[in-house]
Amino acid sequence: MLLIRLRTFVVIASLLLLSALGLAAQSTVHDQAPPTSSAPPQTNQDQQSQEPEESGQTFKAQVNVVSIFFNVKDHHGLLVPGLMKGDFDVFEDGKPQPVKYFSADANQPLTLGILIDTSPSQERVLTIEQQSCVEFLHAVLRPKDLAFLINFDSDIDLDQDFTNNVSSIARALNKLQIGGGSAGGGPVGLGGGPVPNSHPRSTALYDAIYLAADEKLRNEVGRKAMIVFTDGEDEGSRLKIRDAIEAAQKADTICYVILIADRGGWYQGFGLGDMKKLAEETGGRFIEVGNNQQKLRDAFEQIQNELRSQYNLGYTPSNNKLDGSYRKIQIKTKTGDYKVQARQGYYARAGE
Repeated sequence: MLLIRLRTFVVIASLLLLSALGLAAQSTVHDQAPPTSSAPPQTNQDQQSQEPEESGQTFKAQVNVVSIFFNVKDHHGLLVPGLMKGDFDVFEDGKPQPVKYFSADANQPLTLGILIDTSPSQERVLTIEQQSCVEFLHAVLRPKDLAFLINFDSDIDLDQDFTNNVSSIARALNKLQIGGGSAGGGPVGLGGGPVPNSHPRSTALYDAIYLAADEKLRNEVGRKAMIVFTDGEDEGSRLKIRDAIEAAQKADTICYVILIADRGGWYQGFGLGDMKKLAEETGGRFIEVGNNQQKLRDAFEQIQNELRSQYNLGYTPSNNKLDGSYRKIQIKTKTGDYKVQARQGYYARAGE
């Protein structure tokens, strides 16, 4: 027992000695004068004023840089590849802006939201949506991409959260039911249960778009897109189409609307203008397929080609006020009779 105590004393004494030596060394370091430098220290303002390098990581770190993903098409509607930074002029609120960053990299990660209308009007087209969606996801998703699935009718449900696993999304798709959402899945947002609607047979189309943009896509980075399957008719949403469009724009999300229904064409005029506006103002497209599965597959092929043929440019706005105002964007090609398919503006907010 005595031997153990002696050993313990020796260990404690050694630790105290090492601690004292460490404190003495720290005191010596603090007492030394700091090294001098001929260059002044860099301030936060200097760091923010640096032009972004042409690398994705540095570009994203810039607070006040506007990034735009877009397609270019000829007068036949065919995609135009191979254009360079010098082929474009960019205007914000009518004023020219110098392009600081440009890329034609088709391999940038993609975050994709799939929104499917499960209201009673979609009963005869749900099966072809399920089948074609799985085919599309197998074709478009790559290892770094993510996708999620939402269904909407009188309620809005998150059936599959972000995943790269197509099999997981396929299982969620196959569980979708008309008028009942899905047999499983979790809610959109932070609460418990689906987002309720006071109209039991309504179609919360605008609310679903808003929630997908604001709750799921807003905090993601890089390329983002949303594909909405609907007959274009909204019933009972608490929000307006303008709210949905603004949410998509603030999330920098391209919206594709696939008009799908088995109604013999009588749905013409039901919300079509709103859906076209959503697609145009976010840089996406409005595609009508009726109840034809081959047309739906063709639509998916067009979307896949566009998502994999995007250009990306960035600029630092000459108007550097982050006041939350909406700024109009216009991209023009310097040569060729080309049409640029891009979002029409953004909201100037700090940290976006």
